Amino acid sequence: MPIQYQSIILEHNHVRTSVGIFDVSHMGQFKISGINAKDFIQKITSNDVEKLIPGKAQYSLLINFEGNIIDDLIIYHLGDYYLLVVNASNIKKNESWILSHITEGVFFENLSEYMGLIAVQGPNSRQALQNLFPEVQNLNFYENTLMKNELFIARTGYTGELGFEIYAYNHKLDQIWQNLLSIDGVYPVGLGCRDSLRLEMGYCLYGSEISENDNPYEAGLGWVTKTSTDFIGSNNLIDCLPTKKLIALTMIDKGIPRKGYKIFSESSKKEIGYVTSGIFSPSLQKGICLAYVESSFSKDNDFLISIRDKYFRLTRNSLPFFKQGTLHS
Repeated sequence: MPIQYQSIILEHNHVRTSVGIFDVSHMGQFKISGINAKDFIQKITSNDVEKLIPGKAQYSLLINFEGNIIDDLIIYHLGDYYLLVVNASNIKKNESWILSHITEGVFFENLSEYMGLIAVQGPNSRQALQNLFPEVQNLNFYENTLMKNELFIARTGYTGELGFEIYAYNHKLDQIWQNLLSIDGVYPVGLGCRDSLRLEMGYCLYGSEISENDNPYEAGLGWVTKTSTDFIGSNNLIDCLPTKKLIALTMIDKGIPRKGYKIFSESSKKEIGYVTSGIFSPSLQKGICLAYVESSFSKDNDFLISIRDKYFRLTRNSLPFFKQGTLHS
């Protein structure tokens, strides 16, 4: 998928107001089945899989023995099996990790080379899909439906808007893509606006906000970290006291907070952290960023950022930055 087809801002605004389609087939898909599949997934992921029933999806994490994040993922319960959707850059690493813990009665299959994914996102996405896939009318947030023709559709996404994700084997994807493009108002959109849309929602990106140097509590992902399930690495997260925390910041002064820029306490001018992701928000028309700061400063409201050796003011923001999304429509 290209960074952009036309322009990042045009594509960003189109997803916010109409509907755009992303070819995100680079994502990894792992099929896990067998009589012990649920217990196995419970052991290797941080959320509570007992609460995941057929036809539902769940956001979760793979955690290493130290309690840090190997990857974030979505788990789909498709009745007879589970599908784990992981980040493209981590496919081989995740496969090795999972296979190293495989147990009797569990079957693993890496479908990443054979399966693709088209994300249909925006307030008009249901309307755009209803003639091709009438099933979308009845899908609620984080639900999925398994079709008879080797595909399934989930009401999931990474934009903060009403949206759906279509999973299908490769030989079907081109026709689905062409059918979607034939619908009035549907534009193809690229990786550039995928990043700006997710950042306006405050969603974490692997390699920026989360990595094997970060634990779930530092990254604000304690809500998907159920240590009572005794997953791998959970022992090192019980009574965890993070030394840094991920916070959301909005520029007061004019300026764009870029990844890697240093964050300072406004009162003491002490360097206390760094930007993990930052942009000039197309929706809000101001600079926004996510940043790790020392835990003792994480509840402060006022900060400084160094841009070209000058200080600029920022203020703490609640998430999401963009609060008018149609995610739950």
